Amino acid sequence: MVVDDQVMVRAGLAAIVGSQPDIEVVGEAGDGAAAVTLAEQVRPDVILMDVRMPGVDGLTATARLTAMPDPPRVLVLTTFHQDAYVFQALRAGASGFLLKDAEPADLVTAVRTVAAGDAMLGPQVTRRLIDAFATGTLSVAEAGHRLDALTPRERDVLVAIAQGLSNAEIGAALGIGVGTVKAHVNALLGKIGARDRVQATIVAYDTGLVSPGPRSPGPEARTPPGRA
Repeated sequence: MVVDDQVMVRAGLAAIVGSQPDIEVVGEAGDGAAAVTLAEQVRPDVILMDVRMPGVDGLTATARLTAMPDPPRVLVLTTFHQDAYVFQALRAGASGFLLKDAEPADLVTAVRTVAAGDAMLGPQVTRRLIDAFATGTLSVAEAGHRLDALTPRERDVLVAIAQGLSNAEIGAALGIGVGTVKAHVNALLGKIGARDRVQATIVAYDTGLVSPGPRSPGPEARTPPGRA
């Protein structure tokens, strides 16, 4: 489903994603209130959500949509670079955040990514999210997030997730199959109480498992067990 108050923008987004053989556009809405109503009727898997709209804005609509039973995945699209929109969208339950000047192919990839249950952040957004921890502009202290239950391998996978690596890249770095990586991801998400990779990244930084600023040593840089 596509949500944007500008008719031409909405039509363009729908045309881009709807041209793919594996993606069907099931509805369009021009504001947040209409989006919530329509979503209850057509039950989309993924919603492309504009931020600034008259009446109910995209952030408020996202919070309402993600609170629904069996909620859709929300991919927030905007022309704005302000940190506040990124953080508010993620806290509202968005599964991804992409700037509207992204390439059409990146948009299609993002839709498929969040539909598959993963999170999607554009490179610029990821960098700003990480920098926010260094500057103290983002404070996330959710009680109950603990790393004690994670196995050493799950910790390695969490570090890699926080560094923005895909499952294939994590598998290559750790010398394990993609299926095994997926199993580790699912397990660690449940243990730390994170809904998706975005929340897992926030937990990794919030707990100090990964530090902002210079990139932390990835799993590939660690000494294998039993070797000095």
